[in-house]
Amino acid sequence: MSHHHRYDVLVIGSGAAGLTLALNLPSHLRIAVLSKGELANGSTYWAQGGVAAVLDDTDTVESHVADTLVAGGGLCREEAVRFTVEHSRDAIKWLIEQGVPFTRDDAPDREDGGFEFHLTREGGHSHRRIIHAADATGAAIFNTLLTRAQARSNIELLQQRVAVDLITERKLGLAGKRCLGAYVLNRNSGEVETFQARFVALATGGAAKVYLYTSNPDSACGDGVAMAWRAGCRVGNLEFNQFHPTCLYHPQAKSFLITEALRGEGALLKLPNGERFMPRFDPREELAPRDIVARAIDHEMKRLGIDCVYLDISHKPADFIRGHFPTVYERCLTYGIDITRQAIPVVPAAHYTCGGVVVDQHGRTDIPGLYAIGETSFTGLHGANRMASNSLLECFVYGRAAAEDMLRQLPEIELTGDLPAWDASQVTDSDEDVIIAHNWDELRRFMWDYVGIVRTNKRLMRAQHRVKLLLDEIDEFYSNYKVSRDLLELRNLALVANLMIRSAMQRKESRGLHFTLDYPEQLPVAVDTILQPPTYCD
Repeated sequence: MSHHHRYDVLVIGSGAAGLTLALNLPSHLRIAVLSKGELANGSTYWAQGGVAAVLDDTDTVESHVADTLVAGGGLCREEAVRFTVEHSRDAIKWLIEQGVPFTRDDAPDREDGGFEFHLTREGGHSHRRIIHAADATGAAIFNTLLTRAQARSNIELLQQRVAVDLITERKLGLAGKRCLGAYVLNRNSGEVETFQARFVALATGGAAKVYLYTSNPDSACGDGVAMAWRAGCRVGNLEFNQFHPTCLYHPQAKSFLITEALRGEGALLKLPNGERFMPRFDPREELAPRDIVARAIDHEMKRLGIDCVYLDISHKPADFIRGHFPTVYERCLTYGIDITRQAIPVVPAAHYTCGGVVVDQHGRTDIPGLYAIGETSFTGLHGANRMASNSLLECFVYGRAAAEDMLRQLPEIELTGDLPAWDASQVTDSDEDVIIAHNWDELRRFMWDYVGIVRTNKRLMRAQHRVKLLLDEIDEFYSNYKVSRDLLELRNLALVANLMIRSAMQRKESRGLHFTLDYPEQLPVAVDTILQPPTYCD
């Protein structure tokens, strides 16, 4: 079997952004969509909320834009916000045409200019504009788009494929800097294969796995950001990482969120001794915004040296709890926690990466032929704090925009001769995989302790020292041993951690999701943090 593959478009990542791009390209193009593991392992599948869009006659583009700008802490790029919102209705129309089973409205003829699908409202939004499929929107969208992609003979969905690095003209010593493809580890065979393409799109999701506690699946390792940086792309605003305040703390529960609806129905946050602490931090107590609650929990955990705090709704009637929160009740029960009688151990969890690879309104990066879409990218939409349900919208709008841009350029781009194969002649099999496991654990722990919800100069300097040592060790390991998924993810995660630390050290203020005790005030002028790799050139 050949280890060299030729496609018109190579899409690295099989979530909402990647599938949207693939489905918006014509059927005469050969398209490969790569997934690191099983196709449903990405973040899209687990998204519970919905998609924000201007759909109701009483809502306006101006209102959605204004809400997003406020939520973004003064750091959103207004042209990116306006572009995304203006294309929101068309994106939703396309999803409905694909067959996404959005929840319908029981009373579509209501006087407020009704819409046939049910719209809900979430934090930061001034209107009902969240279209959803019950409380499992991500799964509904993913399953629909996947079914559509599987029905297309020109789209190959390849599982167990881990991208190693991008192949560029510069990497090959050629004139120019166009992206020509990627080296990809086939986990089924253990071999690194060459994928050549006229266009390459990074749709690999975020980097929340850099933290010890995260709501994200194991795949969220910042792969696209790391590969783009090594290839010569700028990155932006990587200091802004969104944390959810309450994730179940249990050794077997890797990423189960405890919905904030529990706090809405009276659940109380407590220390191990049963004492409440939120009244000391905010007059809204448990109903304060997410970032305030997350900072309060983080403060108490660091102050007392404890592993978690507790969320207690056991003072409510058992029937009420089981009726309102059946999913949380059943899941906790599987871990031996009866929430009708016991408090739930919780910790804040990394949830969303607001920064990423710098792109324009077509999803184009600094390298010709290379695109970045979805959570991998930095479009300027989210600013210093992502507003609820704008993230999925970004995937669809920019996935469609990237497809249009590729089609415009297609006549000018041809595949050249075969690219060189991956050289594994100088490496051996590792018998020291314990080093990878140890470094993985160390990285996620010091990122949580030093570059988490609350930061200080001293913590950031400690993290920078540790990550540099780790990067040297990983580079040596990478140079001498055959690559594996764990090694590749650790390499990418350590690089992105370093970029996050550098970004955080550059921001001498507290804004949005970046809070530092050394600079607690917000500066009068908002400026993006843009990092430029050594290999970058205009």
